[in-house]
Amino acid sequence: MQHWTIEELIDDWTLLPAEQGLLAGSQEANRLGLAVMLKAFQHQGRFPARTRDVPRAAVAFVARQVGVEAAQFERYDWRGRSSSTHRALIREFCGYRAFGEADVAPLVDWLCEHALPREERPDLFRALAVDHLRDARIEPPTNAQLDRHLASAERTFETRLCGLIFSSLDPGQVQALHELLRATVADEDEPEGATDRTSLIHWLRTDSRKPGLESVEEQIAKLRRLRAVGLPEGLFEGVPIGVQKRYRERTGVETPSELRAHPEAIRATQLAAFVQLRLAEVTDSLVDHLIHTVHKIGVRAERRVEKRILAEIRKTSGKDRLFERLLEAALENPEGTVREVLFPIVGEERLRDLLREFRARGSYRQEVHTHLRSSYKQHYRRMIPGLLTALEFRSNNPAHQPVIDALALVGRHLHSRAHNYPAFEEIPVQGVIARSMRDLILDVGEDGEVRLNRVNYEVCVLNALRDALRCREVWVVGADRYRDPDADLPANFEEQKTEYFAALKQPQEATQFVTELRERLRDALVNFHSDLPKNEKVRVTSKDGGRFSVTPLDQQPEPPTLRAMKGELGRQWPGTGLLDMLKEADLDVGFTDLLRSVLTRENLPRAEAQKRLLLCLFGLGTNTGLKRVAGSDAITPDQLRYVRKRYITREGLRAANAQLVNAILAARRPDLWGEGTTACASDSKKFGAWDSNLRTEWSVRYGGRGVMIYWHVERKATCIHSLLKTCSSSEVAAMIEGVLRHCTEMEVERQYVDSHGQSEVGFAFTHLLGFHLLPRLKDIAGQKLYLPDLTLGEQLPLLKPVAAQRAIRWELIEQQYEPMVKYTTALRLGLADPESILRRFTQANAQHPVYAALKELGKVIKTIFLCEYLGNEALRREIHEGLNVVENWNATTDFVFYGKGGEISTNRLEDQEISMLCLHLVQNCLVYVNTLMLQRVLEDETWRERMTAEDWRGLTPLIYQHVNPYGIFRLDMTTRLDLGRSAA
Repeated sequence: MQHWTIEELIDDWTLLPAEQGLLAGSQEANRLGLAVMLKAFQHQGRFPARTRDVPRAAVAFVARQVGVEAAQFERYDWRGRSSSTHRALIREFCGYRAFGEADVAPLVDWLCEHALPREERPDLFRALAVDHLRDARIEPPTNAQLDRHLASAERTFETRLCGLIFSSLDPGQVQALHELLRATVADEDEPEGATDRTSLIHWLRTDSRKPGLESVEEQIAKLRRLRAVGLPEGLFEGVPIGVQKRYRERTGVETPSELRAHPEAIRATQLAAFVQLRLAEVTDSLVDHLIHTVHKIGVRAERRVEKRILAEIRKTSGKDRLFERLLEAALENPEGTVREVLFPIVGEERLRDLLREFRARGSYRQEVHTHLRSSYKQHYRRMIPGLLTALEFRSNNPAHQPVIDALALVGRHLHSRAHNYPAFEEIPVQGVIARSMRDLILDVGEDGEVRLNRVNYEVCVLNALRDALRCREVWVVGADRYRDPDADLPANFEEQKTEYFAALKQPQEATQFVTELRERLRDALVNFHSDLPKNEKVRVTSKDGGRFSVTPLDQQPEPPTLRAMKGELGRQWPGTGLLDMLKEADLDVGFTDLLRSVLTRENLPRAEAQKRLLLCLFGLGTNTGLKRVAGSDAITPDQLRYVRKRYITREGLRAANAQLVNAILAARRPDLWGEGTTACASDSKKFGAWDSNLRTEWSVRYGGRGVMIYWHVERKATCIHSLLKTCSSSEVAAMIEGVLRHCTEMEVERQYVDSHGQSEVGFAFTHLLGFHLLPRLKDIAGQKLYLPDLTLGEQLPLLKPVAAQRAIRWELIEQQYEPMVKYTTALRLGLADPESILRRFTQANAQHPVYAALKELGKVIKTIFLCEYLGNEALRREIHEGLNVVENWNATTDFVFYGKGGEISTNRLEDQEISMLCLHLVQNCLVYVNTLMLQRVLEDETWRERMTAEDWRGLTPLIYQHVNPYGIFRLDMTTRLDLGRSAA
């Protein structure tokens, strides 16, 4: 329930003079009822149906205005004649009319055109309908009537869309789609390793396995089979991606027989959406395989060489002594012959062996290349013909066109038996063969002609292609994450430039932007310099080229009462079951209502579905599995698997989490927790995971194979967003995505991160997006301050040791200001995920002008931050406390996600993400119930009086000493297992 502030009550529930006149002549209960109905109708766009639909604080506020006791509102007759008269009076006063039969068709048409294409959540879908009727000055119908109209709109939308898609397909394409349901993998002569008689549609649904030649061949086979359907270009043009995913999800949960039972138009549309999206996914996975495989070949070659060098180091002790004796003998007998002086120490044959060993060794670089070439030629080279045939590479950047030309050259000679390329071929070298490798790769003959070995060149081409794909300077036709990077940008930017700049709250003129930023930087540096002599915790030294010396924060006093309060929770609610917490949160918030079947019809009664959903969420969120939580109330594992497959989706879980977060924020009492916060902390945690997939990687930072979950947790321990990512992917991108896509009512203005969650590009984008990036920098001592101009350095002598050698290049920021805003707008609108956009701006693409400008802008914002961070101990403590909250969240996941050793035990990428989202939901339920428990305890004045400032500072709902995550164990000594024992 929302806690209304006095300002909110004044804004929304104050009776105006004209409205006061409407109440004249009414009795007390009716006068208060009419006044509350009027303000509620103006605020919500519809009439409340019962007393509890109106906040008590609002009733009390209105009662004081009309001079009536708030208790009189309980006597208001909601179904009497007075209530009907009041509704008619309010409609007339507000200029509304009642919803009629003539309004049904226009409402359905509007929903089909504007609401259903972009929203599938039932609560938001309903809200859009109510808002539309409010804009049209029409009173919404009853909830039951509105539900019927919404269902009618969904059926109409589906009928129209399926008819449109089906009419765009020719009979051959329809037949090819239906063949997906009839054929099996064995019938299609698919590669080895596929299960015999596996249905083709099931095989096409499966995710790719770990990187390797066999996985590449399987993905190529899938791509060919999907392309063989021959869907027309632009089949789903204008159809939102969310609608396409909805149809694809239905295809993913239904068996071939269930799909065949659909009407032809619906069946063809579902299968077409599946093929359309799966084409892009398989193409992306092939590119991922290419990137991983090329990297793996190089890493393995380096590892082999390093292993050999290490073994040689271990064997050098004997050789070193041998060389020492040879040198001593040569120096002692400078006039003697080799045979007389050296051969007695080391035999001639032994010396010849040593000579051959040294000649066989090359440089480290040459040895790595030799091993890499051998591994590629003997095994991985087989994947090149399939990849070049299956994927079409393109580039919009002339600087990377040599890579495209090199791929064409390799393709032309795929089936040649010649070792070298023919002399007539023009071979791209610049941008393909690294300068450090040219002396190893290019072979210049005595005639001056350059000969190039095909295998060596292919290795260089693949490395260049990998680098270009990673920074998206080379893209792939038909891919999604590796698509044309220009497609990520808003196509109408020039036409709506003014609106886009206004949405970011940035000036449209680059000159104004740079001028304001230059002044901010100058002021920050000057203020920091002037306060530095008085700053006892921060010093600037000339040691090691200039460094900061920052005194660690003083330890804060331990809260004296919180330990006792945790004990009080255990006394009042001993051994509270985690499943009970999940249940209580759902009964209060109703988040399982958002977990609807992906199919168009639900046959399971909602009460039974809710019970099974809660068990599924608990089994997945604790990692115990569905089988372990089945059995209660005669619920079987198969029933839980049915609900999991049809009801639990990533989108539904994100919506459920958002609704739960909003409920937590609304349930907090401001007098206990303070006013709503706009600060959030984010960090990642590694989870072990099965590794036969493309997401699981070896973590250099934490060791072991696994995945990372990146959490966004606000100051009072509520997680507003979670993201599953690979161990090597950008934490900066994950941080930005969480701030932009958390979909809760919280507004993030301050974002705490550790060193891995920040970068200069990250500082630039967060500034343009309008929130503050506040990192806890690990290498704070080695940071540098950038000056707006070098002349300012003369006025800041104390900062000279830590000032950068050059000033900010303002002209670069000014020149690229508009493109930077364009990319920022793409992030804000979600035209592509932040990971894809930020991949363009890495060190591998250092020549990109926008990247250079973002780096400069990031240096400005980071310098301003450093001045504030070093000059303000309170800010340093604030960041540290915020990150402690997310670290506490990470620690609690071990308590909640206890099953199977905390390892994500699946290779399906969707199931991995659903496990994460269920953990997120269950842990937020723990926070929700603990919030209510703590508030209940603190209602006692005795406990309130015991609370000190340290206790209020440390108060958190993320505690679990009173929680039982496992369930109840019952031991029945009167029953025995039937083990075939003979009677005693």
